Amino acid sequence: MDGVFVIKGKLQEMYAQHSVIFDKSIQFIIALLVFYLINNNVGFMKVAASPVVTLALAVICTFFPIIITVIAATALILVHMYAVSIAVLAVTAVLFLIMYIFYFRLAAKMAVIVLLMPAAFVFNIPFVIPLSYALVSTPISMVAIMCGTIVYFMMEYVKKAAPGLSGKGLSGIMTQSSDYLKQVFQDKEMWIVIAAFLIAFLAAYTIRRQSMNHAWKAAVVAGTLINVVVNIIGDIVLGVHTAYTSLTIGSVMAVIVGMVLELMFFAVDYTKSENLQYEDDEYYYYVKAVPKLSVAKPEKTVKRINGRRATEIMDTEAVRNRRHDRDIHRSHNGSRPSGRNSSDRYGGSSRTR
Repeated sequence: MDGVFVIKGKLQEMYAQHSVIFDKSIQFIIALLVFYLINNNVGFMKVAASPVVTLALAVICTFFPIIITVIAATALILVHMYAVSIAVLAVTAVLFLIMYIFYFRLAAKMAVIVLLMPAAFVFNIPFVIPLSYALVSTPISMVAIMCGTIVYFMMEYVKKAAPGLSGKGLSGIMTQSSDYLKQVFQDKEMWIVIAAFLIAFLAAYTIRRQSMNHAWKAAVVAGTLINVVVNIIGDIVLGVHTAYTSLTIGSVMAVIVGMVLELMFFAVDYTKSENLQYEDDEYYYYVKAVPKLSVAKPEKTVKRINGRRATEIMDTEAVRNRRHDRDIHRSHNGSRPSGRNSSDRYGGSSRTR
């Protein structure tokens, strides 16, 4: 494990030195992935679904805050909805507007979750996002998780029902809008998934904030099990179809990601924890102090050699051994007889007058 922590420290140093480059690279990858998935799943307008448009949007959004990527993704979805039906466009636009007014403008940093959730669904690992944010964020991110899940099911419904959404006239638009809302918001599978995410999120968030040993590991396991159990209950009680293979794969990936996040953000040594007590005029304070795990970097010594200012890197232990040998050598030289008397130091010899 020492090597793992050394690598972690080097990665943190590298990120601190080049944080802008890393942030923008990650933002570009997220934007490219989101735009590609939108065009690949609901790419009803062929011009907007071209690879050139996908790449251009990703590059442009990279140089702006992440909320611009969310707005661009929303606009791209609306363009494809327009190619399907005016009714679908209107309903989708209203839903996005409600999400923005009541949430995104207040918590712009959480808007990236709405991008990540549909992508996680496509890769059959949706629970990775709720569990990750339960470990590193606050309950306010649950709203974004719910919005992202709704967006995914909206896109799935339009993708499947697009051939039948071609009615014209005011009555046709009203009928389509009503059917669209009913199909999306009466989808039992969507609400079971949302319920599982929210319950598991609250459980994981509550457990990882406890002072007990290995709280993060317990939070990861408990959250994952709750998500699985709620989905199974929905399958049995409500007859909601659950893909158990995808559920299993997603749960395993969520556990792996949770353990990696613990290593990166909450690596502590519970064997050296201490329970401390303080008091003042009004309160007693009981504190549990758990030291962070850290590995000392190998010490290096820089030594100049020759007159050309060349440098040599050597281990501290090697330097210590050389100094020891040098001291022994000097002590031996100091104990030898010089073979000359005191007058030899002045270039003369001892004579008797």
